[in-house]
Amino acid sequence: MNKLVYYVATSLDGFISGLNGDISKFLPHGEAVEKYQADLLNYKTVIMGRKTYEFGFQFGLEPGQPAYPHMEHYIFSETLQIEELAKTVHIERMSIERIKEIVVSSSTDVYLCGGGEFAGWLLDNGLIDQLKLKLNPIVLGEGVRLFGNSKTSLVGNLIEKESFDSGLQFLTYDLR
Repeated sequence: MNKLVYYVATSLDGFISGLNGDISKFLPHGEAVEKYQADLLNYKTVIMGRKTYEFGFQFGLEPGQPAYPHMEHYIFSETLQIEELAKTVHIERMSIERIKEIVVSSSTDVYLCGGGEFAGWLLDNGLIDQLKLKLNPIVLGEGVRLFGNSKTSLVGNLIEKESFDSGLQFLTYDLR
């Protein structure tokens, strides 16, 4: 059965970006980043919230186009409106059932890109199966939290750990 995998960079204090989406302190290159990019090739489906999709615009992503050319995109938003969407980009309304349908029908596990508020909503609704943290050796102090304002409490099961000379670690947890 497919899993919904939240694969995300985070600081030691649990932020996925600093204020105003600042990601400049996260390690931008190296062996760990190459591993992450290679891992993304294993996914054929990505889901994300509106803020994550729009975040890509500042890096050259054109509205309506896929952030990952090899993946089917599902962007969950109640407000996003784009007139022309690529064939692989779909705007969806927030729906637990729709997310379950996407996970079941995907040919691979589903990559949850970005996070914060949307990831918190998914966590609150028990929809995240696995958490893959790219734990950066930085402290941001403020910004976008890993699970937004979620108050959900759970204990994950560490199933894989990989360390890099840069100090970055990849930690994989089963959440179910």
